[in-house]
Amino acid sequence: MSLDEIIRETVEFLRAHEAWGVPIVLFLAFGESLAVVSLLLPATVILWAIGALIGAGGLNFWPIWLAAAIGAALGDWLSYWLGYHFHEPISRTWPLSRHPDLVPRANELFAKWGVFGVFIGRFFGPLRAIVPLAAGASQMPRLPFQLANWASAFVWATTTLAPGAFGIAWLKDWLG
Repeated sequence: MSLDEIIRETVEFLRAHEAWGVPIVLFLAFGESLAVVSLLLPATVILWAIGALIGAGGLNFWPIWLAAAIGAALGDWLSYWLGYHFHEPISRTWPLSRHPDLVPRANELFAKWGVFGVFIGRFFGPLRAIVPLAAGASQMPRLPFQLANWASAFVWATTTLAPGAFGIAWLKDWLG
């Protein structure tokens, strides 16, 4: 099944079964933010399409937005937890094993930028799920990590869904 077919099938399913919107978006955002899984799951593109479905009037924005934010934050939380508790074995497994300097560099990044490094990391594709894992593996304190994690999750959910959700409505109004 191609990416286009996956997107089309997901959007059509949600159009027909609106009640599944929240759990599916929560799952997609969780997977998009979970270490390693995010490399295999084309969730961002599907979430953009779901944003367009919201804009077309197929779904309610606020519950979907909340589900995306919570899913993203929980995925990062689990990635951080895995890194924090299993930093030695994790740093010896893929993908961190291919970059042995990543955890020491992450220590430097988090020492220099602190929570801003975690916050901004959410917005850079494949790094989205590696940053929390590296933050945990470098033993970044939990509270600052979680503050950046949750704040960035809500901003990310907005930037992921709002263009489709509000752009489609604006375009429909503009075109008359």
